[in-house]
Amino acid sequence: MIEREEYCVDILQQTSALRAAVDALSILILEDHVQGCIRTAAEQGDAETYVDEVVDVVRRTLGRPIRGARTTP
Repeated sequence: MIEREEYCVDILQQTSALRAAVDALSILILEDHVQGCIRTAAEQGDAETYVDEVVDVVRRTLGRPIRGARTTP
């Protein structure tokens, strides 16, 4: 679109649609991870590590800094 010198607003609308599609895919992958890996980890008593991982991924996705790794006693 840029090479064809299309209207800027049309390009912005397409990039917005692309971002929304990538965000939707990210949510599907995160849901799958939570339902599978975290559920299994919780059943095995090791959920905290996986919960921290998911929180860090969400923070990165939202552009927030990753918090320091927690140490468990």
